[in-house]
Amino acid sequence: MENVTIFNHPLIQHKISLLRDKRTGTNEFRALVEEIATLMGYEALRDLPLEDVKIETPLETCMTPMIAGKKLAVVPILRAGLGMVNGIMALVPSAKIGHIGLYRDEVTHEPHEYYCKLPTPIEQRTIVVTDPMLATGGSAVAAVDFIKQHGGKNIKFMSIIAAPEGLERLHNAHPDVQIYVGHLDRCLNENAYICPGLGDAGDRIFGTK
Repeated sequence: MENVTIFNHPLIQHKISLLRDKRTGTNEFRALVEEIATLMGYEALRDLPLEDVKIETPLETCMTPMIAGKKLAVVPILRAGLGMVNGIMALVPSAKIGHIGLYRDEVTHEPHEYYCKLPTPIEQRTIVVTDPMLATGGSAVAAVDFIKQHGGKNIKFMSIIAAPEGLERLHNAHPDVQIYVGHLDRCLNENAYICPGLGDAGDRIFGTK
């Protein structure tokens, strides 16, 4: 699919396998999510626009490239998406951070918005939406909908693992969005959980049940 990147890097695959292990504790799980986000972010941000600026080195003045414009906005889908933010901020410390709060109806599995706060001017920024799990795709589609309604245009979506159903739904709804997936899993089960998956990412990041 155009605009879809599924990573095969050995470091990402190794760290995702550690995430899957039910014996991996909260502290290690949280650190792994950040590390994976950094590795994925390195590739996802390779097309950030550059502009030449004047710099004085110890030897001379030169023109040298730096990231252009209003730069980056990282927008995690609450709450699990927060776990990926620091990994991306390690690459681009000047990025602004927005938040989108969604909860999933336990019966219909459809998302409902309860919070949306985006940095301005959002239309001038490259926006990276983060959520470790792309399951049904409902939350991802809704989040991108909200960002576009607020004027966002250049949008990327990053998830650590995805189900084929969710990836297809997001890509069909927003074919202009660049999607980055750490690993494409087998399927969703009857409770709309990714299989083999890694359980509930939010619970495992924050140590809740």
